[in-house]
Amino acid sequence: MALAPDFADSGRAFFYYSYSSGSESANRVVAARFDGNTWRETAVLVDAIPGHRLYNGGRIAIGPDDHLYVTTGWTENYERPQDLQSLAGKVLRLTLAGGVPEDNPFQGSFVYSFGHRNPQGLAWNAEGELFVSEHGQAALDEINLIAPGANYGPGVAARMDERRLHTLLGFIARDDRPAGSGLPIEHIKSAPLEGPGVRCRRTLFPTALQPVVSLGERVRHVLPVGDDLLLITTNRSPRGQGPSKDRLVRLSAQN
Repeated sequence: MALAPDFADSGRAFFYYSYSSGSESANRVVAARFDGNTWRETAVLVDAIPGHRLYNGGRIAIGPDDHLYVTTGWTENYERPQDLQSLAGKVLRLTLAGGVPEDNPFQGSFVYSFGHRNPQGLAWNAEGELFVSEHGQAALDEINLIAPGANYGPGVAARMDERRLHTLLGFIARDDRPAGSGLPIEHIKSAPLEGPGVRCRRTLFPTALQPVVSLGERVRHVLPVGDDLLLITTNRSPRGQGPSKDRLVRLSAQN
C-alpha cells in the first residue's frame, strides 16, 4: 500500500495484491479511494503480473519524482526475470494514472530494472537515488543501488554477506542512514562493481553490522516516525502452520 501525496485531502492510495486467475495466481496494482469509512477500488493500473505462492515481490512506493515504483517476484522461474516482455522479477515504474513514463529505460514498458529474484524493499536517499533490498534463496540477500535499465540477475549484482545478513526483507533510508529490516544496519559502504555485463553503478556492502535491537522475530517493514521506528513483524513462513502472532512494534531512540 502507498498513500498518494495528497491523501489527506483526496483519500487516494495504491495497492498491490494477489488474486486467482483460473488455475494460476497473479498480481495487480490498483488505485483506490478512502471516503473516511470505506475503501473503494477506482482503477486497475497494472494487471496480470505473474504470481506465485511465495515469490510476488509486492512493495510499492511513490518516489521523489512522483512516480509509482513496484517490485515483482521471480515466481520460481529463472527465465522470467531476464525476459523484458514479462513483468516478473522486475522493478516497475509508472505514473500515478497508470501510464508509462516517457523516460523509462525501455520504450512503452513499465520495466525499470530487471533480473530480480524477490525484491521487497524500496527507499530513496536525500540525493534521490533508489535502493532496493532483495530476498535471496535461503541467504544471499542483496541491497542494490538501482540504475534505470540495469540487470541485477545472477552473476551481475554482488551479494550480501549471508553469514551476517539473513532474511533482509526491506529497508528505509533516512538521512543516508538505512535501517535494515531483519537486522538494522548502522553504516553502509559503497564499492564499485567491475566485470563483463555489469551495468549497475555500485552495490552496497555492510561495514559495521551492529543490531540496534534483537526482537527474535522476522521484520517485514520499517518506518521512521520522528526519532522512532515502527516495525511490523511476520513470525510464520507461508510454509508453516498455525497463527502468525505478528506484532506492530515501536522503538524509541530514547530507549
